Amino acid sequence: MLENPRSPRVRAVAKLTKRSARVETGLFLLEGPQSVREALHYLPAAIVELFATPTAWEKHADVRALAAEHDIEVEYVTESVLAAMADTVTPQGLVAVTRQTPTSVKDIFAGSPKLVAICEEVRDPGNLGTIIRAADAAGADAVVLTGRTVDPYNPKVVRSTTGSLFHLPISVGGDLDDVIRRAHAAGMSVVAADVKGDDLLAARAEGVLAQPTAWLFGNEARGLEDDALAQVDRALRLPIFGRAESLNLATAASVCLYESAFAQRAEG
Repeated sequence: MLENPRSPRVRAVAKLTKRSARVETGLFLLEGPQSVREALHYLPAAIVELFATPTAWEKHADVRALAAEHDIEVEYVTESVLAAMADTVTPQGLVAVTRQTPTSVKDIFAGSPKLVAICEEVRDPGNLGTIIRAADAAGADAVVLTGRTVDPYNPKVVRSTTGSLFHLPISVGGDLDDVIRRAHAAGMSVVAADVKGDDLLAARAEGVLAQPTAWLFGNEARGLEDDALAQVDRALRLPIFGRAESLNLATAASVCLYESAFAQRAEG
């Protein structure tokens, strides 16, 4: 059992809460039974180390079974060691060190996708995590991150995906111009979510969203730059029926992705 919160090994795990360490090692941190469970189920080969308190390991029989199925050994740690490793204030007894497994933009669009979320300069970890989770729930084929979008392996992003990080391909660090070009080459319509765009309800009536679509979502504060909007096939806005000034980016993205999911399945 690891008992010393200040040991070099514990410190190495704790450093993964920092982007510089994640970039240097190609690893990231998973916390809690939900994230660990999804990784064990969908991408067990990515798990490098698995740590648990004896109490948590006893409590989560399904996690134990998945780890045994894939011959992944657990290392017991004390509560103080787990707290030193984790990013959260009250960790839930399980931590895993995991390899980053991004997918190339080329491979994403080579697969003839029908629905993709492109995030350009999305900076809030909670927003990005929620968009990844919504894309997963809506049956999207991939999420593509461009520009200075927040690192998807940031602990706050990982937690807010609730495991969806392991369910669909995610591309990191792409150039927006190149991504739009590849989407068009794959036969997709690129649609920007923008407050200056056309009414989404009109596009729904026209059947626009039933086509293979790459939704483009911009920065929370600035939205999308004019040169980005000049490259898309269409810009659409969600109507506001009440008195709200606007919708949170992640909420708007969730609605847009589901509009496409509904339209594509109605056509199918």
